[in-house]
Amino acid sequence: MLCPFGVACLLEPDARGHGTHEQLGLGPCSFHVLFGQRCPTCGSTTAFVHLARGQWREAVGANAGGTLLATVCLIAGPWLVASAVRGRWLFRAPTEKAVAVVVGAVVVVMVVDWIVHLTCG
Repeated sequence: MLCPFGVACLLEPDARGHGTHEQLGLGPCSFHVLFGQRCPTCGSTTAFVHLARGQWREAVGANAGGTLLATVCLIAGPWLVASAVRGRWLFRAPTEKAVAVVVGAVVVVMVVDWIVHLTCG
């Protein structure tokens, strides 16, 4: 969960607000190529790169759901590493319900962000 931030430090955020992943040798978003519109995950890599630089506003502007996911990774990553080093859960083990709530929140925020980008431009 911390590796994406290591990679993010090596990338430059794309000025379009999405497409930063192309610096990794990946192709453009198929949804964007086919329909001329961003997909719900467009801007997530850009959000990680901005967040790695402490640029919260720019990260949220790129993709609010990607920013939330990056924040979850920033919290969960050290917690998981500390738990692995200790050989037992630090504080308490994650429950299925807690994981479902976090994943659901990220998906909802990502879809709402997508709708906002589609309607507001």
